[in-house]
This record gives sequence, structure tokens and C-alpha cells, in this order.
Amino acid sequence: MEASDDTEEPPLPLALARFQVSEEFGFLLPDPLTELPAPYGPWMDLAQQLPQLITSHQLRSRVHQMPQLSTQHLRGREELHLAHLVLSFITMGYVWQEGEEGTVQVLPRNLAVPYWEVSQALGLPPILSHADFVLANWRRKDPNGNLDTIITLPGGESLRGFILVTLLVEKAAVPGIKAITRALGATLQCDEDTLHRALQELAGAIEAMREALRRMHDYVDPEVFYSVIRIFLSGWKDNPAMAHGLIYEGVSPEPLEFSGGSAAQSTVLHAFDELLGICHRQDTAAFLHRMREYMPPPHRAFVEEIHGAVSLRQLVLSSGDRRLRAAFNRCVSALADFRSYHITVVTKYIAVAAAKAKARRAEPSARAGPSAGKPPSALEAKGTGGSHIFSFLKSIRDTTREGMISA
Repeated sequence: MEASDDTEEPPLPLALARFQVSEEFGFLLPDPLTELPAPYGPWMDLAQQLPQLITSHQLRSRVHQMPQLSTQHLRGREELHLAHLVLSFITMGYVWQEGEEGTVQVLPRNLAVPYWEVSQALGLPPILSHADFVLANWRRKDPNGNLDTIITLPGGESLRGFILVTLLVEKAAVPGIKAITRALGATLQCDEDTLHRALQELAGAIEAMREALRRMHDYVDPEVFYSVIRIFLSGWKDNPAMAHGLIYEGVSPEPLEFSGGSAAQSTVLHAFDELLGICHRQDTAAFLHRMREYMPPPHRAFVEEIHGAVSLRQLVLSSGDRRLRAAFNRCVSALADFRSYHITVVTKYIAVAAAKAKARRAEPSARAGPSAGKPPSALEAKGTGGSHIFSFLKSIRDTTREGMISA
């Protein structure tokens, strides 16, 4: 985490380092650890074999043999994040090893207790979220800057592509994250020139995010995503395949419910929405606010700080500066275009893939379990976070467009 260099100028209202946001990597964890301390070898051994153990239906029996480890030897945020990543992936593999028809009701104590403790220490829920799957799950493969994942699941190159393209979208957002702090500082100072530059940088970053998202088509096979990968991102809230939640043995006698991984858990778009004063409809906004509970607490605090800041939109409205209004509208338009393009991607990877999978399921040769590629049916119309996916995505795209300031 770089120290903020705001000593030369007037202090910015939002020093990024205060919110565990990196000047270079944004919300990504800078240079995540790839190995846990020696006592946690049993976790790392399982995590590094997950695709093989799941496809051979051996993961559950291996988890049952795993010793229950104390979390007291974990030191610092990086070790905790890697432990959370490892335990999240093991948990998703354990729950979904046999597909949606072979789920479990209980997460065993030797996995549930340390997972709960690490989650509590980080302020994250005990389920795989965007913070694990993408933000903390990358490493440099070689000195040329090529990237790889740390932990993986069934899905091979398509899963790797899905994670790393999402990571590139997060990385493309970094100039926009830095522009937020400049825009808010300029708003406080009523400095229209600096605000104009910040808005131009923000729009450019959102446009670059869309370009990064285009690469999904090059690296992710829709059939593999829908039939193999998607179930492992599914949670146990608003999911018919696990309607009663999951008991975390040794933590709670009652089942707990948590949403699966979702792009709505990425802090980036929440921060941009708050800066630009985008107001979503009540049900959509309620879901988005619930997804903030799946963000690292400092990132959630960053979004809340923007929400409470002086209104940039009001300054643009009251300034009467056409150049400022055009720059603001370029940001809103870029954000709406990004959301439209996300709908296009989701259509290809979920709606079209679901229709093909439905046709295949009708064939007599359909077999059980994700390892055999039998696609899940419980979430055909829903996102892995539990939202009704197309009505949700179209709603946030439309309310984004409504944020334009008319001439």
C-alpha cells in the first residue's frame, strides 16, 4: 500500500491509503501472498488440487480428513486475505462438488470454524466473494508482467480467463478511482478547471473498463462458463438449490444464508455511482446496498464517504459551465454504455448458454455433477448473487442514463 502523497498540496478529502486503496492497483490487493505459513500446509495442499479433487469427487472426503487448524498463526492483512481466499475456494468446492442436486446442509467444523474466524478478522462474509475471487487472487507469472491466478476451480483456461479479464477491468478503473479524490477536492474548492480534468479522467477510465471487458470473448468459453464454472460462484441465499442456507458447524446451530459472488460486489461502480449522484430504483438499490456487505470494510467506507461528500452534481448544475456539463455527461454516458455492454456479455454467457444447456438437458445422455458438465438449472434466470439478472441489469443501466444533465 503506497503512502498517499498529499503533503505537497492541500489535503484531499479522500486519501486513498486511508481506505486500503492503492494508487497503482485501486481496489485490487497489491501483490497478494501466494503461500501461507507452514502450519497451514493442509489448507494449501487441498486448495492447489481443487480442480482434480472436485472432478474426481474426492474433495469432501479429503476435507473430512483435514485437521482443524487454529487461525492464531495468521499475521497481517495479506495472510488473512490468502487464508480467506483458500478457505472460500475449498468451501465452494465442498458445497457444489456433486452439482445442485447433491448439495450439503452442513459445512464441517474443521472448515467452518477457521473460515468464520478469518472472515470475522477481515470483516468479510464466510463465502466466496468478488474480494476473494478477483481482488486477492492474482500473481505475476513471470517478469514480463503476465498474470495468473493463485487458486482455481474446475473450468480450466476459461475460469482463469474469467478471473483475469475481471481483474483487468478493475485495473482499468484505477485512473477513475484517483479522479474521484481530485473531483471531490475540486468540488470543495469550487475549482472548475481541476474538476473538468478529473471528470475527463473518470470518463476515460470507464471507457477503458469497457474495452477490458471485451476481452472476455477471447478467453472465456460460454458453455464452460455456464455449465462448469457458474455453479461454484453460487451462494446459499435466494437460491432454490439451497433454499435453507448452510449450517456452519461449531459456529451456529441455525443455517446461515449468504449470496454468491457477483459483479455487484465490486466497489468500483458503487463509487462512480455515488460520485455522479446516480439514484437507482428502490428494489435495485436495496440489492446493491446488500452487496456492499461483501466488500472489505475499508472499501465500503470509501463508498460511504463519497456518498456523504458535497454534491458534485449540484456544483455542475449550478455552475452553468457547458464544458463542465459535457464532461459530467460523458462520464454518465460511459457508465451507461459499460452497463449496456455488460448486459450483452451476460446475454451471451447466461441467457444464450442457458437455452443451449436446457436443450442438452433434454437429451438422454445428460449426466450428474458439474464435473460431467451438467449445467445448473436453479439459477437460469438469476445471477449468482441472487438477483433476477436481466431486470436488475437493465434497471441499473436505465437509471444511470437518467443521471444525464439536460442542456
